[in-house]
Amino acid sequence: MEPKSRYELEFPINSSPQLLYQYISTPSGLQEWFADNVNSRGEFFTFIWDDVEENARLTSKKTGEKVKFRWIDQDKKDTDYFFELRILEDEITKDVSLMVIDFAEANEIDEATLLWENQISDLKHVIGSV
Repeated sequence: MEPKSRYELEFPINSSPQLLYQYISTPSGLQEWFADNVNSRGEFFTFIWDDVEENARLTSKKTGEKVKFRWIDQDKKDTDYFFELRILEDEITKDVSLMVIDFAEANEIDEATLLWENQISDLKHVIGSV
């Protein structure tokens, strides 16, 4: 299997960083837009889409700024891949955007980008940023 490639996407979001942070850092917030169901036990999170379960470990977070989840395997060992959600706020205009850092196989980056665009669209609807 080829190693996955890192890619970054940035989405403008009409929201306060504090509100946005609640939707990217808590199981209940993530469940509203990112996955069908999200459970957590301490730093371990389970993301469920339809009948697919993926496990990740919350490896870092900075209140109001970012969260980083590293995917883990069946033995609860870290993999090489993670996704990070980072809130950016322009100091002058106060415009807020969400930076997504993720990994995908080279031939799947377009599809992964489309998936993130759909999920961020859901997030915007949930927080009233449409």
